[in-house]
Amino acid sequence: MATLRVLPALLSLLVLSAGCQGAGAESRTRLPVPEPPAVDGQRPVLWVSLAARLGAEPLRLEAVSGALQLVDGRGERFSGARLQLRWLSQPLADPVEIRRSVMGPFSSFEGAEQAALAWRRAGVTAEVAHPRDWEVWAAPGAAPPEGYAVRQVQQRLTQQRVLQVQTPAGWRNLASPVQLQAPGGLRFKGGVFAGPFRLQSDAYGSWTLVEQVPLERYLQGVVPHEIGAGSPAAALAAQAVLARTWALRNQHRFLVDGYHLCSDTQCQVYSDPRQAGPAVRQAVSGTAGRVLVAEGKPIHAVYHASNGGVSADEDEAWPLPELRYLEPALDLRTAPPQGVSLPLDSDQEVALLLARRSGVVGASHPLFRWRRQLDQASLRQGLGASAAGLGSPLKPVVLERGPSGRVVRLAIQGPQGQVVLERDAIRRTYRQLPSTLFVLRPAGGGAWSVVGGGFGHGAGLSQAGAIDLARRGWTVDQILSRYYPGAQLVPIQSLGGANGGAL
Repeated sequence: MATLRVLPALLSLLVLSAGCQGAGAESRTRLPVPEPPAVDGQRPVLWVSLAARLGAEPLRLEAVSGALQLVDGRGERFSGARLQLRWLSQPLADPVEIRRSVMGPFSSFEGAEQAALAWRRAGVTAEVAHPRDWEVWAAPGAAPPEGYAVRQVQQRLTQQRVLQVQTPAGWRNLASPVQLQAPGGLRFKGGVFAGPFRLQSDAYGSWTLVEQVPLERYLQGVVPHEIGAGSPAAALAAQAVLARTWALRNQHRFLVDGYHLCSDTQCQVYSDPRQAGPAVRQAVSGTAGRVLVAEGKPIHAVYHASNGGVSADEDEAWPLPELRYLEPALDLRTAPPQGVSLPLDSDQEVALLLARRSGVVGASHPLFRWRRQLDQASLRQGLGASAAGLGSPLKPVVLERGPSGRVVRLAIQGPQGQVVLERDAIRRTYRQLPSTLFVLRPAGGGAWSVVGGGFGHGAGLSQAGAIDLARRGWTVDQILSRYYPGAQLVPIQSLGGANGGAL
């Protein structure tokens, strides 16, 4: 039987209701959340969200063996093989007003971050948030940077939810932050995680279950899910280097919520590290502490499934500044087809490349070449409410291609107007399209055939390409140099100061 002591109240998910600022109400841009510690280069540990937006449903935590050890913010302790938690709404003694300027939504963190940087250059304190989609927040009344729109948000918080644990004597309140140890492992979402863990509130009033995981263990839970455990050794090693570099570069992604990274596709997919087989463990240990850098900092180590035969410039995927190690390049083993050379700025040149399979690196990927169809229903469904008022029929029109031939501006035109999609917003709007490397052809009846190549944004390493090259005897250094020319492979301890301090 578990042993329990009574635990004090904890502010959690706040129920939001629209309203004007009342007398005596405290006003904030957002709910305060302490930032996680910076990742230290000597002993790097990441705070990774295993589950976010908690607070609506009860949460059950189970030990693999032994007992879970819970310590709340006032030092009260509770232990048991299973813990049953819930959130209970209670009125706030003093309402809280949330008032802020908001830009967005953005299709990606990268787009939101560039908007935040533009705001900061204008002297405005701005931060990236992810309540549902990516947004940028600043103080109320802040004027937007040139080229951006802003809206004002005001919310009145009148309710709080307290976190409670079930005991033989009934439900008891917990005080934030809640620390959790699982000496025998925590069973969660079909996997086992070693921890330690935290339950903590975020910037929106909901809660997050965070694992404090050493970087090298984190990679064991990432590499097999990102490239596949059966990939050849050099490709696995390249993926390990990139996953490590990406994590360090992106440790600020969820600062407003008090942790570094998520565990889903908005970051890198992270799951049970214990499922990593010998080949994955060797890839991680064989590259231990090695990261790719440019100008002394971890590179933007983006990667994707298949580039379709040509790597993208970073600006074709996101509105990023020039990164010399992410340049467009034909990914071929033989001479390019006649009439194909960079930049691929016409439909004809892109079509010629897409007609080629032989001599192209990574051609065995199932989405190396693909066909889709956009009919009137799917064109409207993708745009949602934005399709209203465009009239009928709708027509997709390529307005601009990047140097690799990828579509960077796509218009959906109707008799009464058009909607223009840019960069990653194209695939997020029409998720049936594996990439933006495509040409459009009329298919009759108001439908359009989409003939394309590759899967993903196309910048950086092509996982299909890395697998192909590794099978042909390329080393991890050769693979990384091909996809990130000019970047250097260095030990993480060389970053962030002579003593391996915070990066």
